[in-house]
Amino acid sequence: MIIWVNGAFGAGKTQTSYELHRRIPNSFVYDPENVGFFIRKYFPKEIHKNDFQDFSAWREGNYTFLKYIANEYDGIIIVPMTIVNPQYFEEIVGRLRVDGTIVNHFVLWASKETLKKRLRSRGERKNSWGEQQIDRCLQGLSDDVFEKKIHTDDMTIEQVAETIAEMSGITLLPDNRSNLRKKIDRIKTQLQHFRL
Repeated sequence: MIIWVNGAFGAGKTQTSYELHRRIPNSFVYDPENVGFFIRKYFPKEIHKNDFQDFSAWREGNYTFLKYIANEYDGIIIVPMTIVNPQYFEEIVGRLRVDGTIVNHFVLWASKETLKKRLRSRGERKNSWGEQQIDRCLQGLSDDVFEKKIHTDDMTIEQVAETIAEMSGITLLPDNRSNLRKKIDRIKTQLQHFRL
């Protein structure tokens, strides 16, 4: 099974995905951005695009890798990735589903104000790239293809992860961490996924 955690920048995809990973035995976090970083580094600059998702190679590569992992790995694959173009979504998620792979897709939905606040809390400045994408993301994610929206404005990361698990029919390990340990884990996750 694949759990795809979608949402605008600042919605909590990465934190939620790693919370799920901590509490689902035999799970793996797959980050489609890494294919994009490969494309940016190894494709000629003359053919670069502003968004690596616009490369058909990014979509084909992620479909191929996810299909392979799903066939070979006997566990839950967790994918934190913003994808708001319905065609691109169908080229990866839709294709995986047609091939018989179970993909439970969730949109972490939050108001524009909440998204801005969350981006600031992780150190992004006003009018950062992520903030500039909010309207585009909210508009794109309003399309009917992006089903299962979870309204997260008033939810903790733990509550969001528990909601996803329940909707996916997965039992999570109990969370016996102290509040301090949870905060440390979140900071570690944030630092590990800090992009320059």
